[in-house]
Amino acid sequence: MTSDGSDADGLGGKGGLTLRAEASSAPEAAPTDLVEISGAIKWFDVAKGYGFIVPDEGGSDVLLHVTTLRRDGFQTAHEGARIIVEATARSRGLQAFRVLSMDDSTAIHPAQMPPARTHVAVVPTSGLERAEVKWFNRLRGFGFLSRGPGTPDIFVHMETLRRYGMTELRPGQWVLVRFGDGSKGLMAAEVRPDGAPFPASH
Repeated sequence: MTSDGSDADGLGGKGGLTLRAEASSAPEAAPTDLVEISGAIKWFDVAKGYGFIVPDEGGSDVLLHVTTLRRDGFQTAHEGARIIVEATARSRGLQAFRVLSMDDSTAIHPAQMPPARTHVAVVPTSGLERAEVKWFNRLRGFGFLSRGPGTPDIFVHMETLRRYGMTELRPGQWVLVRFGDGSKGLMAAEVRPDGAPFPASH
Protein backbone atom coordinates (compact mmCIF):
# COMPACT_ATOMS: atom_id res chain seq x y z
CA MET A 1 0.00 0.00 0.00
CA THR A 2 1.47 3.37 -0.95
CA SER A 3 1.42 6.49 1.19
CA ASP A 4 -1.57 7.96 -0.66
CA GLY A 5 -3.70 4.90 0.09
CA SER A 6 -3.53 3.36 -3.36
CA ASP A 7 -2.43 -0.19 -3.91
CA ALA A 8 0.60 -0.01 -6.18
CA ASP A 9 0.30 -3.71 -7.02
CA GLY A 10 -3.30 -3.32 -8.17
CA LEU A 11 -4.41 -6.11 -5.87
CA GLY A 12 -6.92 -4.15 -3.79
CA GLY A 13 -5.26 -4.54 -0.44
CA LYS A 14 -8.14 -2.93 1.48
CA GLY A 15 -11.80 -3.84 1.39
CA GLY A 16 -13.99 -1.46 -0.58
CA LEU A 17 -16.52 -0.97 2.23
CA THR A 18 -13.83 -0.27 4.79
CA LEU A 19 -12.13 2.31 2.59
CA ARG A 20 -15.41 4.00 1.70
CA ALA A 21 -16.34 4.23 5.40
CA GLU A 22 -12.97 5.78 6.17
CA ALA A 23 -13.39 8.35 3.39
CA SER A 24 -16.81 9.42 4.67
CA SER A 25 -15.92 9.48 8.37
CA ALA A 26 -12.50 11.10 7.93
CA PRO A 27 -12.86 13.95 5.42
CA GLU A 28 -9.40 15.20 6.33
CA ALA A 29 -8.01 12.21 4.40
CA ALA A 30 -9.38 13.61 1.14
CA PRO A 31 -7.11 15.96 -0.82
CA THR A 32 -8.06 19.63 -0.60
CA ASP A 33 -7.51 20.28 -4.32
CA LEU A 34 -10.16 17.90 -5.71
CA VAL A 35 -11.65 18.92 -9.06
CA GLU A 36 -14.62 17.26 -10.78
CA ILE A 37 -13.83 15.95 -14.26
CA SER A 38 -16.13 14.41 -16.85
CA GLY A 39 -14.69 12.39 -19.69
CA ALA A 40 -14.38 9.06 -21.46
CA ILE A 41 -12.26 6.00 -20.67
CA LYS A 42 -9.35 6.06 -23.11
CA TRP A 43 -8.14 2.61 -22.11
CA PHE A 44 -8.02 0.51 -18.98
CA ASP A 45 -5.92 -2.58 -18.31
CA VAL A 46 -6.95 -4.59 -15.23
CA ALA A 47 -3.73 -6.62 -15.40
CA LYS A 48 -1.60 -3.47 -15.21
CA GLY A 49 -3.92 -2.01 -12.59
CA TYR A 50 -4.60 1.33 -14.23
CA GLY A 51 -5.83 3.23 -17.26
CA PHE A 52 -6.56 6.77 -18.44
CA ILE A 53 -9.51 9.13 -18.84
CA VAL A 54 -9.73 11.71 -21.65
CA PRO A 55 -11.29 14.87 -20.11
CA ASP A 56 -14.14 16.48 -22.07
CA GLU A 57 -12.60 19.91 -21.65
CA GLY A 58 -9.20 18.89 -22.99
CA GLY A 59 -5.89 18.84 -21.22
CA SER A 60 -3.78 15.91 -20.09
CA ASP A 61 -5.23 12.45 -19.53
CA VAL A 62 -6.28 11.55 -15.99
CA LEU A 63 -4.81 8.42 -14.39
CA LEU A 64 -7.41 5.97 -13.07
CA HIS A 65 -6.17 3.30 -10.65
CA VAL A 66 -7.94 -0.04 -10.25
CA THR A 67 -8.16 0.33 -6.46
CA THR A 68 -10.05 3.60 -6.87
CA LEU A 69 -12.52 1.87 -9.18
CA ARG A 70 -13.08 -1.09 -6.88
CA ARG A 71 -13.33 1.01 -3.74
CA ASP A 72 -16.20 2.89 -5.36
CA GLY A 73 -18.01 -0.26 -6.48
CA PHE A 74 -16.73 -0.85 -10.04
CA GLN A 75 -14.79 -3.90 -11.23
CA THR A 76 -13.37 -2.51 -14.47
CA ALA A 77 -13.74 0.31 -17.00
CA HIS A 78 -14.39 -0.36 -20.68
CA GLU A 79 -12.96 1.84 -23.40
CA GLY A 80 -15.40 4.56 -24.40
CA ALA A 81 -17.43 4.50 -21.16
CA ARG A 82 -18.49 7.90 -19.82
CA ILE A 83 -17.13 8.66 -16.37
CA ILE A 84 -17.23 11.45 -13.79
CA VAL A 85 -14.49 11.56 -11.17
CA GLU A 86 -12.98 13.80 -8.55
CA ALA A 87 -9.29 14.13 -9.34
CA THR A 88 -6.25 15.43 -7.52
CA ALA A 89 -2.89 16.66 -8.81
CA ARG A 90 0.03 14.26 -8.44
CA SER A 91 3.65 14.65 -9.49
CA ARG A 92 2.94 13.03 -12.88
CA GLY A 93 -0.39 14.79 -13.48
CA LEU A 94 -4.02 14.40 -12.48
CA GLN A 95 -5.15 11.17 -10.82
CA ALA A 96 -8.73 10.09 -10.08
CA PHE A 97 -9.37 10.08 -6.34
CA ARG A 98 -13.06 9.11 -6.38
CA VAL A 99 -15.41 7.73 -9.06
CA LEU A 100 -18.74 9.56 -8.89
CA SER A 101 -20.48 7.78 -11.79
CA MET A 102 -19.83 5.67 -14.87
CA ASP A 103 -22.09 5.04 -17.88
CA ASP A 104 -21.27 1.92 -19.91
CA SER A 105 -23.86 2.61 -22.62
CA THR A 106 -21.18 4.18 -24.84
CA ALA A 107 -18.48 1.65 -23.97
CA ILE A 108 -16.79 -0.63 -26.43
CA HIS A 109 -16.74 -4.01 -24.72
CA PRO A 110 -13.90 -6.40 -25.60
CA ALA A 111 -16.32 -8.80 -27.34
CA GLN A 112 -17.47 -5.94 -29.58
CA MET A 113 -14.01 -4.87 -30.67
CA PRO A 114 -13.63 -5.32 -34.42
CA PRO A 115 -11.15 -7.95 -35.59
CA ALA A 116 -7.80 -6.66 -36.69
CA ARG A 117 -8.21 -6.10 -40.41
CA THR A 118 -4.57 -5.18 -40.96
CA HIS A 119 -3.09 -8.04 -38.97
CA VAL A 120 -1.09 -9.15 -42.00
CA ALA A 121 2.56 -9.86 -42.53
CA VAL A 122 4.29 -6.67 -43.66
CA VAL A 123 7.73 -7.26 -45.07
CA PRO A 124 9.98 -4.50 -43.70
CA THR A 125 12.05 -2.69 -46.31
CA SER A 126 13.71 -0.26 -43.92
CA GLY A 127 16.00 -0.39 -40.95
CA LEU A 128 14.92 0.89 -37.54
CA GLU A 129 14.25 4.60 -38.01
CA ARG A 130 13.14 7.30 -35.58
CA ALA A 131 9.64 8.59 -36.19
CA GLU A 132 7.26 10.91 -34.36
CA VAL A 133 3.69 9.93 -33.51
CA LYS A 134 1.52 12.20 -35.64
CA TRP A 135 -1.85 10.85 -34.53
CA PHE A 136 -3.09 7.75 -32.71
CA ASN A 137 -6.57 6.66 -31.60
CA ARG A 138 -6.66 3.63 -29.34
CA LEU A 139 -10.42 3.18 -29.75
CA ARG A 140 -10.07 3.00 -33.54
CA GLY A 141 -6.99 0.86 -33.21
CA PHE A 142 -4.57 2.70 -35.46
CA GLY A 143 -2.59 5.85 -36.07
CA PHE A 144 0.20 7.42 -38.13
CA LEU A 145 3.90 8.09 -37.67
CA SER A 146 6.02 10.73 -39.41
CA ARG A 147 9.73 10.80 -40.18
CA GLY A 148 9.57 14.53 -40.88
CA PRO A 149 8.28 17.08 -43.42
CA GLY A 150 8.05 15.81 -46.98
CA THR A 151 8.02 12.12 -46.02
CA PRO A 152 4.98 9.84 -46.40
CA ASP A 153 3.12 8.91 -43.22
CA ILE A 154 3.55 5.42 -41.81
CA PHE A 155 0.36 3.61 -40.81
CA VAL A 156 0.61 1.78 -37.47
CA HIS A 157 -1.97 -0.71 -36.19
CA MET A 158 -2.71 -1.52 -32.55
CA GLU A 159 -1.92 -5.20 -33.17
CA THR A 160 1.60 -4.24 -34.24
CA LEU A 161 2.07 -2.29 -31.01
CA ARG A 162 0.80 -5.19 -28.89
CA ARG A 163 3.14 -7.59 -30.67
CA TYR A 164 6.07 -5.52 -29.37
CA GLY A 165 4.73 -4.99 -25.86
CA MET A 166 3.32 -1.48 -26.28
CA THR A 167 -0.23 -0.45 -25.39
CA GLU A 168 -0.39 3.23 -26.28
CA LEU A 169 1.10 6.00 -28.43
CA ARG A 170 0.79 9.74 -27.82
CA PRO A 171 1.15 12.57 -30.34
CA GLY A 172 4.67 13.98 -30.16
CA GLN A 173 6.14 10.74 -28.80
CA TRP A 174 9.21 9.39 -30.62
CA VAL A 175 9.52 5.71 -31.47
CA LEU A 176 11.74 3.41 -33.48
CA VAL A 177 9.95 1.87 -36.44
CA ARG A 178 10.72 -0.65 -39.16
CA PHE A 179 8.26 -0.37 -42.04
CA GLY A 180 7.34 -1.72 -45.44
CA ASP A 181 4.83 -1.30 -48.25
CA GLY A 182 1.18 -1.99 -47.35
CA SER A 183 -1.90 -1.95 -49.54
CA LYS A 184 -2.47 1.78 -48.92
CA GLY A 185 1.04 3.05 -48.39
CA LEU A 186 3.78 2.56 -45.83
CA MET A 187 2.90 0.36 -42.86
CA ALA A 188 4.78 -0.27 -39.63
CA ALA A 189 6.08 -3.81 -39.26
CA GLU A 190 7.85 -3.22 -35.94
CA VAL A 191 7.51 -0.45 -33.34
CA ARG A 192 9.71 -0.04 -30.29
CA PRO A 193 10.05 2.72 -27.66
CA ASP A 194 12.75 5.28 -28.29
CA GLY A 195 14.51 5.56 -24.94
CA ALA A 196 12.48 4.89 -21.78
CA PRO A 197 9.73 2.24 -21.85
CA PHE A 198 6.23 3.60 -22.40
CA PRO A 199 3.99 4.05 -20.56
CA ALA A 200 6.11 4.57 -17.48
CA SER A 201 5.48 2.00 -14.78
CA HIS A 202 4.05 3.09 -11.43
